[in-house]
Parts: sequence; structure tokens; C-alpha cells
Amino acid sequence: MFLILYVDDILLATNDLGLLRETKKFLSRNFEVKDIGEISYVIGIKIFCNRSQGLLGLSQKAYINKVLERFKMKRCLASPVLS
Repeated sequence: MFLILYVDDILLATNDLGLLRETKKFLSRNFEVKDIGEISYVIGIKIFCNRSQGLLGLSQKAYINKVLERFKMKRCLASPVLS
């Protein structure tokens, strides 16, 4: 299980639903919690899941676009990194 804590937000991720339920019970007994169910976006990161293929993905595309816009590079072209 992954337990990700950011300020007052907790994100739980696991492939064991029993463990997830027990962890949620433990947290709710010890803290005031609000379960918002499955999440698709957190702290600027898009989360996508395909259970049938066993995939979990993260994307910061929105953040990258925001940075490009801020520095007026929205129309820039990518080039290979030279080593």
C-alpha cells in the first residue's frame, strides 16, 4: 500500500481491497476524515487507472503547459538532448 500525505490530504493506493478498508477504518477511528472515493486529480497530477490491464499512470501535462505558458514557450518545439 502507498499512503501519500500532502498537508491535510491523504491518498491511498493498493491492490488489496481488504487492506484498504482496514486502513480507512483505522484512520477514521483516529482522525476526522472525509472519503471522496476514487480520485482522478491531486496536487496538479492527473491520475489514471486501467484495472483490467493492471495499469496506474500519472501525468503532469497541465502543470507543464502552465509553465510553458508562463514563460511564453507554449509554441516551442521539442528537440533531442545532446550529450
